[in-house]
Amino acid sequence: MHRRIEGRVRRLAAVLLAGLALGACRESGAEAERFSIAGKLFVFNYRVATATYLVNLVPAGAVEDGQTAIATFEDPAGGDAIVVRQKIWPRLAKTTIESPPLRCVTKGRPYDVSIAIEDASGRTVQTIRTTMTSTEDQALLPDRPLVVGPVYTPNPELAGHPDGKLPGEPACPAAKTG
Repeated sequence: MHRRIEGRVRRLAAVLLAGLALGACRESGAEAERFSIAGKLFVFNYRVATATYLVNLVPAGAVEDGQTAIATFEDPAGGDAIVVRQKIWPRLAKTTIESPPLRCVTKGRPYDVSIAIEDASGRTVQTIRTTMTSTEDQALLPDRPLVVGPVYTPNPELAGHPDGKLPGEPACPAAKTG
């Protein structure tokens, strides 16, 4: 009887030890999921003639003080990647990352996005990779803001161009297919 109990205890200890070792490997060998994407979209603001990337991150657990999200967005116009650094505030339920205004967003084309989460020391603790695809083409936006100033004065640059399109604006490169 004593040997049977001793055998069970050894097996239980071995299983627990293996579980702890496996858990330790997950934390040190692979990135733990600290954040997930809770929404991603292209924001088209017709009044100010801009399109931007917007991504919301939500924490999977407690947020450490000093974390930063570094988002790298593919430039739809074909230039260098657009990099945005955003501090992650521990008390907020989500972190919103928005790019500066874009040019040449093409409907239906997937654009690469990578988000690195860094701890307070600058060490990358998680990387999230995804794509974003617009349901609209940026060509629907005017070339300049429709209004200027605090009283919504019609933009004089668009005088004589009711469609908001100006002659001689730089063309976008031919769209690449995903």
